[in-house]
Amino acid sequence: MAFQVQEFRAQMTEDGARPNLFQCSLNFPIIATNSSASTGFASGQGASRKFTFMCKTGSLPGSAVSHVPVFYFGRELKFAGNRQFPEWSVTIINDEDFIIRNALEKWMSGINSHYSNVRNAAFTQGDGGYQQDGTVIQYGKTGKVLKKYNFVGLFPVDISPIELDWGANDTIEEY
Repeated sequence: MAFQVQEFRAQMTEDGARPNLFQCSLNFPIIATNSSASTGFASGQGASRKFTFMCKTGSLPGSAVSHVPVFYFGRELKFAGNRQFPEWSVTIINDEDFIIRNALEKWMSGINSHYSNVRNAAFTQGDGGYQQDGTVIQYGKTGKVLKKYNFVGLFPVDISPIELDWGANDTIEEY
C-alpha cells in the first residue's frame, strides 16, 4: 500500500486541535473562601477567578462503560454495564498568596476536619455545599469554543504536595 502524505493532509482540514488552548473554571463553596481565624488561612475570596488563570493543566473528561460477565455452560458472555468516570485532575500554579491552595484545604477540611473527624454542618447538598460545579473549555486557534464540558458535583479528593528544594531555582511551585 502506497502512503500518500497529501491524503493525510487533506483530512487535517483545521490543522489539528491544540492541547494548550483551554480554560478550566471551578466554583468554590462559600466556607472555603471566607476568612477564618480558627484555621489561620488567608481569605480565599477570588479563588474561583484566580483558578481560571492558575490552572496549568486539565483534561477533557474520559469515560468507560463497564461490562457485566454472565456465564452460560462454561462460556463467558459480556453485556454492557454502567458508565464510569475517572477522577478529574488539574495542575495549579501556586502564587505566594496561596489563595487557591488555602481554599482547597479549607474545602477538604469542611468535608472532613483534621481534628474532629466530622463534616462541617454548613456542607450540605445544594448551593454553598461541598459539591460544586466546574467547566473545561477547549478553544480553537481563532478563539472559537470547540468543546465545553460541565462537571456537576465536584469536590476535592486529593491535594498534591508542593515539593520544596533548595536547588530548584527559576521555577514556580505547582501542585
